[in-house]
Amino acid sequence: MKLPDTKKNNVDSEAITGMLKRIIGENGRDHIGGYSIAIACLILVALSTAYIGYIMKLVIDKAFVDRDISDAWLICVSIFLVFVVRGFAGYFQSVILSKIGNNIIARYQRRLYMHLMTLSVGFFSEARSAQLAARISQNVSGIRDVMNLTITSTARDFLTFISLLGVMIVQDPVLSIAFFVIAPPLFIALRYISKRLRAATREAVVLNSHVLGAMQETIQGISIVKAFTMENELERKINKLITAAEHRQNRIARLSERNGPLMETVAGFAIASLFAYAAYRSIYDNVSPGVFFSFATSLLLAYDPARRLAKLQVQLERAVVNARMIYELLDMEPRQRELPDAKPLVVTDARIEFRDVRFAYGDDTVLDDVSLVAEGGQTTALVGPSGAGKSTVINLIPRFYDPAAGAIYIDGQDIAHVTKRSLREQIAYVSQQPYLFEGTIRDNIRYGRPEASDAEVEQAARLAYAHDFIVAQPQGYDTPVGENGVTLSGGQRQRVSIARALVRNAPILLLDEATSALDTESEAAVQKALDEAMSGRTVVVIAHRLSTVVRAEKIIVMQNGRVVEEGNHETLAEADNGLYARLNNLQRPAVSGNSRK
Repeated sequence: MKLPDTKKNNVDSEAITGMLKRIIGENGRDHIGGYSIAIACLILVALSTAYIGYIMKLVIDKAFVDRDISDAWLICVSIFLVFVVRGFAGYFQSVILSKIGNNIIARYQRRLYMHLMTLSVGFFSEARSAQLAARISQNVSGIRDVMNLTITSTARDFLTFISLLGVMIVQDPVLSIAFFVIAPPLFIALRYISKRLRAATREAVVLNSHVLGAMQETIQGISIVKAFTMENELERKINKLITAAEHRQNRIARLSERNGPLMETVAGFAIASLFAYAAYRSIYDNVSPGVFFSFATSLLLAYDPARRLAKLQVQLERAVVNARMIYELLDMEPRQRELPDAKPLVVTDARIEFRDVRFAYGDDTVLDDVSLVAEGGQTTALVGPSGAGKSTVINLIPRFYDPAAGAIYIDGQDIAHVTKRSLREQIAYVSQQPYLFEGTIRDNIRYGRPEASDAEVEQAARLAYAHDFIVAQPQGYDTPVGENGVTLSGGQRQRVSIARALVRNAPILLLDEATSALDTESEAAVQKALDEAMSGRTVVVIAHRLSTVVRAEKIIVMQNGRVVEEGNHETLAEADNGLYARLNNLQRPAVSGNSRK
């Protein structure tokens, strides 16, 4: 499963309408109270603006023509009160919409996170995590922007424009007709601009995600970057991406702002025409100057909402593109679905059996008719050369992936027909690459079992040979580990991850090269601790160093995705021309040394 195709740039009007309906349908009802208050405030803003345009006729006629001071004072007081109402209404609508917008962003961030957790490991293997995070951070505000643009444009800008247009019609119907002649060509031009902006907006979002993703990967792999002197190569790559993003943003700026000259030209023509017409009416028809000032004020006040309405489609297009990219993630169906008959797993002996299992990553077959049994309460070791399929066997047991054919059973129950949560609750897992999360050492161990007590956490750390180095830290178990455990060494991170698996106290323990990052002394101590911790559990362990698996009850040898040998260390080591025997001979000093212990 991959991220949405970035080449799908065309968003037709029906798609935009459908997106608007979906966004409003998902968010409107939950915030109907807040939106109602905000709309009422916006209506007050619109009507007060229209009142300012209308009252100008009385201001001019009463104060400057009739010279009536009493009426002039009343008019001035009313204007002051209107501005006060307008200011408070604007404040409240802004605060309310910001609060609702922040809540929408928070809700969709939670929703995205929960949905991503339902997607399979395969999705994250194919999608670049840095780009995925960058796209989410950029796109999630699009849904908020769609709602806010819709509310403010409808309740404030459109109503203000219509109210002021009404004032202009009342004051001079003939001159107002000019707006109905000018408006259609103007909106046709703006529609043309928004169409061209549509594709550019999506491309810009994708390019920006590439830039942020590349930067994040560089930061995460900075030691490799410096060790291999990759600075110049990565700098060229980043510069190329940044340049492409810059050019795309420049194109968006040119397209977005093209309505500026268009609007200014139309506004200039309208105002110049207004003054010419008003001068003609005042000179030859003896029309009151109040009418002219009221019309002119309404025209000037209408310019700002008209300009925002002219930009609305462009802004809405951009917001809808961002929102649509969020929904493309939300609408992704989990590759692994719970079957209708899925039941909780019931573990008795924790016996694991593979029956004719096949698996492939794309077209690359990794497992080919693999059948094996890991007996309950015993240790089964998987050995073989790199690429033999050992890690895939480990990954199929907790259903990180599902086999293409065959079945996997735990105590006779097909794991495809049990709930994934109940399956994984019975499994503790230590990966080849230890990963620690933001927080303290204690937090990271307790992730194995959140209800574990401090004593149980410390006991697990002792079993993993981690207690001594933990208490030597500045804050002991409460020492922050930094991003991915950067404050700890590789061996220390691995021991913390082993402690996390041990505190889970699960009947099945999966170890994928669990001691690979440890030095010889630490490995020996951890191996001894693991031997005690594995007692009574079903353990499936992968190891390239045979010294760590010589005491396993069963050793399964794999090559090219098949099981080629099976037995214990003694029987396999004595087999003539066997793969295990050849590996054993290559590692004989280490294995013999371990056996003597």
